[in-house]
Amino acid sequence: MDALDEVKTELRSFVAERQWQTFHDPKNLAMLLASEVGELMSEYRWVTNENADAHSQQPAPRSRIIEEIGDVGIALVMLCDRLNVDLVAAIRNKMARNAKNYPVEASRGRAERPGKE
Repeated sequence: MDALDEVKTELRSFVAERQWQTFHDPKNLAMLLASEVGELMSEYRWVTNENADAHSQQPAPRSRIIEEIGDVGIALVMLCDRLNVDLVAAIRNKMARNAKNYPVEASRGRAERPGKE
């Protein structure tokens, strides 16, 4: 069993012990994920792009950022588990699609999408 499978097992137990399964339908889990991403984003509100890396390393913000990343990860893993989606496979498939949609020659050093100028 890999680490992701262990986390899924731990999350299932955590939820079952609290009898929260009824609240964890796909819509609610997607909303949970979005709200947790919002909380992560709020840690960077008013931080300039140039200062984002330094901000992320300061002890107090870093602690909060790590907690929010944990919440985002929990929500994403729970949604994937509920939908029977292999998270690693989904990421790899999307990376393969992105490689086709964003060829190196057309994308290197550019924020714009190729062909969408």
